[in-house]
Amino acid sequence: MWKGPGLAALLTLALGVTGCGGVGGGDGTDGGTGSGSLTTLGFSLPDEIATTRVDRFKQAHPDVTVNISEGAFDEQVFLSAVADGNPPDLVYLDRKLIGTYASRGSVMPLTDCVKDQGINLDQYRPAAREQVTLNGTLYGIPEFYTVRVVYLNEAVLRKAGLSPDQVNLADWAGLPALADRLAEVSGNRINRIGLDPKIPEFLPMWAKANGVDLLSADGRTARLDDPKVLEALRTTVELIQRQGGWGKFKGFRDTFDFFGAESPLARDQLAVWPMEDWFLNQAAKNTPEAQLLVKPFVDRQGSPLTMSNGQAWAIPKGAKNPEAACAFAKEMTSTDTWVAAAKARVEARKAANAPFTGLYTGNAEADRRIMSEVYQPSGNPRFDQAVQTILSVQDHAFTIPASPAAAEFDKAWMDAVNRVLSGQNDPAEALRRAQSEATAALDRAAK
Repeated sequence: MWKGPGLAALLTLALGVTGCGGVGGGDGTDGGTGSGSLTTLGFSLPDEIATTRVDRFKQAHPDVTVNISEGAFDEQVFLSAVADGNPPDLVYLDRKLIGTYASRGSVMPLTDCVKDQGINLDQYRPAAREQVTLNGTLYGIPEFYTVRVVYLNEAVLRKAGLSPDQVNLADWAGLPALADRLAEVSGNRINRIGLDPKIPEFLPMWAKANGVDLLSADGRTARLDDPKVLEALRTTVELIQRQGGWGKFKGFRDTFDFFGAESPLARDQLAVWPMEDWFLNQAAKNTPEAQLLVKPFVDRQGSPLTMSNGQAWAIPKGAKNPEAACAFAKEMTSTDTWVAAAKARVEARKAANAPFTGLYTGNAEADRRIMSEVYQPSGNPRFDQAVQTILSVQDHAFTIPASPAAAEFDKAWMDAVNRVLSGQNDPAEALRRAQSEATAALDRAAK
């Protein structure tokens, strides 16, 4: 029977943070797959993909009472609960954060969990596994596998006299003219963004397209002051400056509702933009008649490139029912469970008279079965082509490696981009400062 290690003295970063009621895990009273109660943090039940999988766990483990504290992951709540010795049994969070919490001792190694539950790690995509592995030890079970592609509003392109083939993101020298031609800026008002580079969030992908990673493969060396990162930042910032400047650009972008029928695609407020693959599902549901096209993001040589991320399940240090937590993580990410969830999504889409655009998970075997057993082309060539594009780039994905200072590293480069966008620093100065901050954080974590 797997009993998680006891709570050690840890989390100095949580000192002074007050506790939060209702987070603590349940009583683990049995071995094997566990029984008693199970409490999660950072997970919600917004749709049939989530509810189908949770229901399958409940059916397989009727002796476990599942308590889902709905809502997004909250670092302060999590650290406080762990420091107080009253953590949830399972936490659902962005994979890129796993390294930070593993190095602090806030989440448990899953070596025994994998062994006792017989979890087949080979079913998970290598890039997803790598993000939850620190120093050779697994700390998380991967869930979704999100990649980024380029969305094009063909109606806007046509009005500008352009074809989709003329949108070439490999030609950085031509990007300003492309943005100018597609944007609609009148005085102090932006009516349409021609090309949104999606920074600060997508700077790692633009840097990778220019031939450099922001962080070394071992997660210990920052490369934020590399000249190729600087070139990527200058290129993308210029695109925003040409389209009204950051204040107006961000203010206009913040009005977008990507989840509704009045999305920027439906309202012709965007022409070309890189974005996560989940938007295809929203477009198929809310605006199936939109003139949407999807292309791969590319590097400067024109080769397909994408960045992947996603969530993971991790078991906090001091969890009271790690057996049930491990069984839950296994069930939520198993091949059969994902296939059942995909079938539920198909039925929901049929009821809404909308196409099913696939389900993209960290479980490669599940995805193969979904695409061969569940997915059927919708007959809408735009969405059918988009699905194939997403599938085609998955094997070209890179990730930001697991790092013992992942959160601090992320903050360093994000803050740098924001300082440039707000006019506080020039790009070179901002990246030099970010390199210094990131290096200091990585060195502290290494010690």
